[in-house]
Amino acid sequence: MNFYIVIPAHNEASVIGLTLDSLLNQTLLPKKLVVVNDNSTDSTKDIVKDYTEKHAWITLVNSKSSNEHLPGSKIINAFYKGYNTIDEDYDVICKFDADLIFPPNYLECLAVHFNSSPNLGLISGFCYVEKNGQWVLENLTRKDHIRGALKAYRKDCFIQIGKLKPSMGWDTVDELLAKFYGWKIITDESLHVKHLKPTGASYNKNSKYLQGEAMYKMRYGFLITLISALKLAFKKKKLQLFKDYMGGYFKAKKEGLEFLVTEEQGQFIRHLRWRGLLQRKML
Repeated sequence: MNFYIVIPAHNEASVIGLTLDSLLNQTLLPKKLVVVNDNSTDSTKDIVKDYTEKHAWITLVNSKSSNEHLPGSKIINAFYKGYNTIDEDYDVICKFDADLIFPPNYLECLAVHFNSSPNLGLISGFCYVEKNGQWVLENLTRKDHIRGALKAYRKDCFIQIGKLKPSMGWDTVDELLAKFYGWKIITDESLHVKHLKPTGASYNKNSKYLQGEAMYKMRYGFLITLISALKLAFKKKKLQLFKDYMGGYFKAKKEGLEFLVTEEQGQFIRHLRWRGLLQRKML
């Protein structure tokens, strides 16, 4: 099974080597790995270049972009800079972050899952973060959701969902659309991936508004957005986030921003969300 990996990287000099080493030590090596050096001002470029000189299947793409931190659009635009350089001879395309340490059997285990389940569209392990000297499950983890840091897509699924949306919420809408088209999603809790930087640590207020905007663009509707915003703010223990999320939702609605999904897909998504909320006794 051919794995192609694209890793967007912005100022990741302190961690990118650890990520690449963990991929070099896989029991099943990827066929191609592209690191997109996205406007870095540190030594990310030089570190990755050393790897490309030793391993022909690792390549470096240098990209210029804004210094502004824009979750979603910035990282996906960088992803496409790398994706557009590869051929189509892949079975699985992975979008990985540059601050992960994978267990040696990670890709091999993903291949076993893909080969044993033809309708499996997306899969990942779980992210662990260091806390008080121990690696603990990252608090944003859910068994029914694959983190944006470590996405692995079957090729047919990736193409059918329209690939990745350059918008905040891309790592949710991809799964919702996969389910819309009948693909299965799996998280393997036996695969522990070390996440070296906490998710969202560098988000500013403007970027936090984008979460509410994404809920609007995914056609959640007011009530689901309200509940989702409350849940996320509670999980992150910041009431201000609730105000930011709802502010982003109403701002997007007022501006009439373009939706990420069709009306039919939106109806499916709302039904799926309500069912999930009821099953978790959120209502």
